[in-house]
Amino acid sequence: MKKDGFWYKVFDLYYDGFCHMTLGKTLWAIIVVKLIIIFVVLKVFFFPNFLKQHAEEGHEADYVSEQLTGDLTTN
Repeated sequence: MKKDGFWYKVFDLYYDGFCHMTLGKTLWAIIVVKLIIIFVVLKVFFFPNFLKQHAEEGHEADYVSEQLTGDLTTN
């Protein structure tokens, strides 16, 4: 890799910055924990698998189609 190339300089800037962080490492750890809480814990408790509860297995696409079109065959 050329040491005077653009991508090397960008990589070196971020690598050097992250290696010499003190307080920043703690802040990044807090950010990662918050993201885990948001995307894992909240999804499990507040966003259940709606299709699994309402559609038969293997017919999920039919259920979604019926809900979107209003099931035109029953009118």
